[in-house]
Amino acid sequence: MPESIHWLARKQPAGALEQINATLRRMGHEAIAALPEVKLEERKRSIGDIFSPELVKITVLLTIAYFLHITTFYFIVKWIPEIVVRMGFDISEAGSVLVWTNVGGATGGAVLAFLTLRFGVKGLTIGALVLSTVLVTIFGRSPADLERLSMISAFAGFFTNAAIVGLYALFARAFPTHVRAFGTGFAIGVGRGGSVLAPIIAGFLFEGGVGLPTVAIVMSVGSLFAAGLLLLLKLKPEKAIPAEAESESSEVSGLEPSAART
Repeated sequence: MPESIHWLARKQPAGALEQINATLRRMGHEAIAALPEVKLEERKRSIGDIFSPELVKITVLLTIAYFLHITTFYFIVKWIPEIVVRMGFDISEAGSVLVWTNVGGATGGAVLAFLTLRFGVKGLTIGALVLSTVLVTIFGRSPADLERLSMISAFAGFFTNAAIVGLYALFARAFPTHVRAFGTGFAIGVGRGGSVLAPIIAGFLFEGGVGLPTVAIVMSVGSLFAAGLLLLLKLKPEKAIPAEAESESSEVSGLEPSAART
């Protein structure tokens, strides 16, 4: 994958101008004559900026939201086989239910990615999180019917994984270029702690005699709380790359357009 135009314009490694122009040409835009002048304070920016006053709220909201949703997601992924076996089915039949969960998950990620071409990723992700809560709750109240369990698990996988894909996209939207990789890695790294806690929390609840319907509700609220946190997330408007106007192109990329049009 080529480096982004904004990263190349800021870091200005050897061959940056050629790489930027190659990317612009592939996108159907005009080439630039020179790299922009980067101010000293811009060069001093570091990955630690994710904890700066400007970005710390974004970092905290996304990290906690990811952590909470991952607890819901891994409850479904880790506990479905055991729950289905406890209902009286064979291990192989329990495995087939998990397969449908993964099929639904793969489909959900692809569908959400397609929808982001027309709708805002924040709204789509919040919607997927809310529906994830609903489907996990419904799964906890499902009868011991293999076909119905498979169908509900597929829909639960659809929305839980779609929400994860949406969160990944939000990381890319919320963090500025110079901290995007580190911010994303931090949020995912800390958030993955939810994958460890989810099976443990559910296990303690089951051992304590709590029934599946209640356990499912408790574990589903991770997605619901994550949706609530995303409502507090403020994203800067996306800047679209224009088709023609030089002035708009310069405003978006911060680069000087060349005199000759491509």
